[in-house]
Amino acid sequence: MSIISRLRNAAAATALGLGIGFAATAGAYAADKDIIAVATEAGTFNTLAAALTAAGLVETLQGEGPFTVFAPTDEAFAKLPAGTVEELLKPENKDKLTAILTYHVVAGKVMAADVMGLTEAQTVNGAMVGISAADGKVMVGGATVTAADIEASNGVIHVIDTVMLPPEG
Repeated sequence: MSIISRLRNAAAATALGLGIGFAATAGAYAADKDIIAVATEAGTFNTLAAALTAAGLVETLQGEGPFTVFAPTDEAFAKLPAGTVEELLKPENKDKLTAILTYHVVAGKVMAADVMGLTEAQTVNGAMVGISAADGKVMVGGATVTAADIEASNGVIHVIDTVMLPPEG
């Protein structure tokens, strides 16, 4: 069993231990559940859940917030070069993984209408991420927003098609 499979299973066990079930579609969400519960139930964020578990960020995103999460799907993680996810999930790479994951989070609840009026936003890791809108598409850090305004009790999720990497330095 690969490290990703083990971490996904661990994330699923953690989620189930918290009383979080899995839904068949990303549309199955409710504003009375936190960001982690909403994302887990969608069933398309297993790699993100494993990464958040490995980085120790699950409790943070279950906290009061509010948070805006630009959530890459499993397909987005699959676009990374072979071996990248496995390498990032190793304990010795926790700081780098945390920097990447916190680059996907903005403090506060930023809805799609608000994102459309921005050119950049400060992420939780401190770096700025570029935002643009053209031809009916919203781009965040080079990723396309494929679903927006998925509300949770402690913020909002915008689904993206690419894992964003923070600037070096």
